[in-house]
Amino acid sequence: MCGIVGYTGQKQAYPILIEGLKKLEYRGYDSAGVALHTGNGINVYKKQGKVAALEEFANGHPLAATTGIGHTRWATHGEPSDRNAHPHSSASGNIALIHNGIIENYAQLKNELLANGYAFNSDTDSEVLLNFIEDIKLNNSCSLEEAVRIALKRVTGAYVILLIDKAYPDTIIAARKGSPLVIGVGRNEHFLGSDASPMLAYTKEVVYINDYELAIVRPDELVLKNLGNESITPFVQKLDLELAAIEKGNFEHFMLKEIHEQPQTIRDSLRGRLNIEQNSITLSGLDSIADKLRDASRIVIVACGTSWHAGLIGEYLIEELCRLNVEVEYASEYRYRNPIVSPNDVILAISQSGETADTLVALENAKQQGATIFGIVNVVGSSIARIAHAGAYTHAGPEIGVASTKAFTAQLAVLQLIALKLAEIRGSISAGLFRTLLRELDDVPAKVEWILENQIEHIKTIARRYEDARDFLYLGRGYNFPIALEGALKLKEISYIHAEGYPAAEMKHGPIALVDEQLPVVFVATKDPYHEKIVSNIQEINARKGKVVAVVTEGDETVTDLAEAVMVVPQAHEIVAPLLSVIPLQLLAYYIGVERGLDVDKPRNLAKSVTVE
Repeated sequence: MCGIVGYTGQKQAYPILIEGLKKLEYRGYDSAGVALHTGNGINVYKKQGKVAALEEFANGHPLAATTGIGHTRWATHGEPSDRNAHPHSSASGNIALIHNGIIENYAQLKNELLANGYAFNSDTDSEVLLNFIEDIKLNNSCSLEEAVRIALKRVTGAYVILLIDKAYPDTIIAARKGSPLVIGVGRNEHFLGSDASPMLAYTKEVVYINDYELAIVRPDELVLKNLGNESITPFVQKLDLELAAIEKGNFEHFMLKEIHEQPQTIRDSLRGRLNIEQNSITLSGLDSIADKLRDASRIVIVACGTSWHAGLIGEYLIEELCRLNVEVEYASEYRYRNPIVSPNDVILAISQSGETADTLVALENAKQQGATIFGIVNVVGSSIARIAHAGAYTHAGPEIGVASTKAFTAQLAVLQLIALKLAEIRGSISAGLFRTLLRELDDVPAKVEWILENQIEHIKTIARRYEDARDFLYLGRGYNFPIALEGALKLKEISYIHAEGYPAAEMKHGPIALVDEQLPVVFVATKDPYHEKIVSNIQEINARKGKVVAVVTEGDETVTDLAEAVMVVPQAHEIVAPLLSVIPLQLLAYYIGVERGLDVDKPRNLAKSVTVE
């Protein structure tokens, strides 16, 4: 989950690396560092803390170099500290390395190196890998490129590595397995990054590196090879992305900007797919596997975190509209079980980054057993997009805030389209309901705009009222149960307040024991077939003096009279209502975090893209 950058060319590398690390800081911010090839040697500067701490530390040191690599860390092996920060230097000092991933057999390699007289300056698996590579280089009198190739055949785990060698001032060696790597192609210069954001100001031509590929990168040359030393022709793609999309603009935080972008990102997810005039949905990825979907025995949705919550709503949608069995699995559990997978199964993978490690492995296993893989991802060219037989991009644009907001609602919008289109393919939906839901879905962006225009100041007041709470309980029924889970997750991530999400009816099976005069209980209580039941649940909380906060449909006086505070959303069909009811919960989490003085864009211990186990 770390962020990596690299540059080799004619420009000064340090400013490019620092700005690139700032753009990648959402991937990790425990420590940061750079290694600069001065022509005579390699200067390494690294510091615990965010990139700003590195900048302050490096100020006044020699920084002139046209080749360098940089790293911002999310700690795995070894606590956050100066000594565990990347880049790492080899025992001889001749090679520097940065690494994103986990080397699973590092302990065995470390013991071998210790027996050969090596000493280590950090607690990381990355330093072990570096010295293992150098040991191969020295003992075989081979090039760094060949040493990397030999080493990676022995290594178990996930990695993206970038290395520079004192003997080759303008060369970066890179390799990947299981973690993302993008190389930007400029004029007599190349840029490397975990994603395209560090290079967007300089080039829009990029090459996505695949697993088990090794890149030799010089200012005027990009050579790709596999681990068998066979050359691969780089496939250059043009980025459809503007620099403004990864900048904060006039907003205080990226998270707030991304919450406000949701009317547009939902429109972008629907654009070209939903046609009200023709009463149709066009999803080319779905059409390409229409026969598989028509005959599928079941759909298995595989995801993690917020994407798993979207998957739960997808389960409800597809089962109700398509009358098809759906199971939702945590990818981190699914990959280690021995699940029953058949060629008649469709595996639907949901991931914002398209690089989630557990989801990728789960898909690879299911694909080997003959299942059809359909991906819902946000990042063009990502690993899940490449491994899937078909898929749909969410078109949410870059999401920089670590806590997902617009990516979640974009996933929901695409899942709505998929469920409706699949229902049409299977003949399980009436023409009248199909037409009604198309119109309801088309109205969602305007309704989200209404919430943002009319509820923010009120939600700020609610946030100030409950900012000191120690615990929250979130409750919902039907389609709003996964929204309760998502609301609780957002609050945990952003405010560090303990929060639990439950089906409202399950409250009586344990969680009600927590209710007292101090506990805020957030009900997602929009008008739907469960409304009377949820009112009864609210009464039960009031009887125990809990503090009821509710998301309600505009005009709902019943719940408004029972609650201490309400957040209002427009009327909507229950099937599309989750796209609206989640917005106040995002805002509540955001403003509670702000009131508590926290860095809501970079919550402690978290990183945006989970590319390691």
